[in-house]
Amino acid sequence: MTANHTDYSIRQAFDTATGAQMGSSALRDNFHIGNLFVSGRVNLTYTHYDRMVIGGAVPTNAALALETIKPTGTPGFLDRRELIVVNIGGKGSIEVDGERHALGTRDMLYVGMGSNVTFASDDASTPAKFYLLSAPAHQKHPTQLIQIGDAKRIDLGSRETSNERSIFQFIHPEGARTCQLVVGMTQLAPGSVWNTMPCHVHDRRMEAYLYFDLPDTARVFHFMGEPTETRHIVMANEEAVVSPPWSIHSGCGTSSYTFIWAMAGDNVDYTDVDAVPMDMLR
Repeated sequence: MTANHTDYSIRQAFDTATGAQMGSSALRDNFHIGNLFVSGRVNLTYTHYDRMVIGGAVPTNAALALETIKPTGTPGFLDRRELIVVNIGGKGSIEVDGERHALGTRDMLYVGMGSNVTFASDDASTPAKFYLLSAPAHQKHPTQLIQIGDAKRIDLGSRETSNERSIFQFIHPEGARTCQLVVGMTQLAPGSVWNTMPCHVHDRRMEAYLYFDLPDTARVFHFMGEPTETRHIVMANEEAVVSPPWSIHSGCGTSSYTFIWAMAGDNVDYTDVDAVPMDMLR
């Protein structure tokens, strides 16, 4: 579906029994999100998991406005929503209600409910690639820029277990306030390929992953499904995947990579997870 320079699609929610019966094609059709970053376009996927919207915007010679889409049912896209934007491309800027915010690569901007938003690139030959995440909001919080150097960094894992990684928490209790969005980034060290293993679920929040920094020939096998009914989706560079609240979310790549994880749901507590013992996985 199209509105001016915006394309969007809708993803329905499924229960565990339906998910367990899906083959590779059905899993991709319902949970995989490709073609996020198209020059001169805004691409949005409206999911029925906590009404999360996942998208990409790539402004080139002209700025791109964040336009409303039919599924929100509101005159403006952010009339009843909040937004987080992470730039994974060249330098760019986001104008929020007339105020310009410059974003380098891996910088994040939180935008509160009720705002008008426009995206721009500094150089059309190396455009910004804005990754968009939006969820319903109940109050307006201040717009806030969080540069990658200001994110809360946590180093975890080890080379021996192939999961040496750095976690950058953009949203945390001591930082920007949100209604329900929680977003961070995990960067794997060279030679490390596993993320979020041992795995967990959190039935109170859905999650979405964007995998990037992958060579064209590399792939990540994203594991999902109930712990006793695991499935996988093969992910290429700059592709996203939706993880239902009942699903694990873990990945293993053919090379190191980076991913942005985002959650929306009942709380914003990072530690509120239900761990899955390794011997339970099937």
